[in-house]
Amino acid sequence: MNVKHIGKRNITVGSVILYFTLTILIFICLYPFLNVLAYSLSGYNAVLSGRVTFYPIDFNLSAYKQILGRTQIWIAMRTTVFVTLIGTATSLVLTIFAAYALSRNYLPGRSFFTGLILFTMYFSGGIIPTFLVVKGLGLFDTLGALFIPQAINVFNFIVMRTFFRELPKSLEEAAKIDGASEFQVLFKVVLPLSLPIIATISLFYAVGYWNSYFDALLYIQDPDKYTLQLRLRNLLFGEELNTSGRPNLEGIGTEVMSQSLKMATVAVSTIPIIVVYPWLQKYFVKGVMIGSIKG
Repeated sequence: MNVKHIGKRNITVGSVILYFTLTILIFICLYPFLNVLAYSLSGYNAVLSGRVTFYPIDFNLSAYKQILGRTQIWIAMRTTVFVTLIGTATSLVLTIFAAYALSRNYLPGRSFFTGLILFTMYFSGGIIPTFLVVKGLGLFDTLGALFIPQAINVFNFIVMRTFFRELPKSLEEAAKIDGASEFQVLFKVVLPLSLPIIATISLFYAVGYWNSYFDALLYIQDPDKYTLQLRLRNLLFGEELNTSGRPNLEGIGTEVMSQSLKMATVAVSTIPIIVVYPWLQKYFVKGVMIGSIKG
């Protein structure tokens, strides 16, 4: 009687090397983040002595208390969440409409409009012309300046257009035979089948808006409209000003910030967007792979 062993794997030298290499790569990727958390949670003396690696020493939360105890940080957090949600929704809607329209072979001028969009991927007007356009449209010092000028990312558009082109044409033809309009085909046939790519593009846009600080640096003057990234950047920059004896722009005082306080600012701005990723992770790989099969 033959006995089959199910679930056993042959361990080879190649697989051992592969798993060892992957383990090293995972540690290399995780170490900077673990180091940031360790510094932010360690005591002042441990940080100064350089004894912190990837786990906290003399655990304390004083750095987070100083950061989260500031009203400006919570206002900046609210602004960033607002810009991220509204900006992601706006960018997603515009990208879906543009990608779906230009993925239809029967659209007149499809190649011309696609070429115009691709042109902006390689050539841009530059910072000063863009600034003048934003100011001329009345968006200067408004939150709209943080997402309207860059509402569509060309790379995300290409990925989504490719995904739409790969959907079976028979589904669209069947819907039109039943009397469906273009909007009905889009909302009732195409979008329900496009959850992987929608989740992927949403994550791309959300991370971009969350991490952006340069647009706020250029277009925002009112401190109450600062984003979290800009607020934290100014916080760190204020520490550098203190080292030269000049006043701190963020009101920390005249004491130089410790390394743990710096790392706490990085953690505060990073952890929220990391928490979002696991909810979209199951769609992420599938959406990218399907959306990038063909150009």
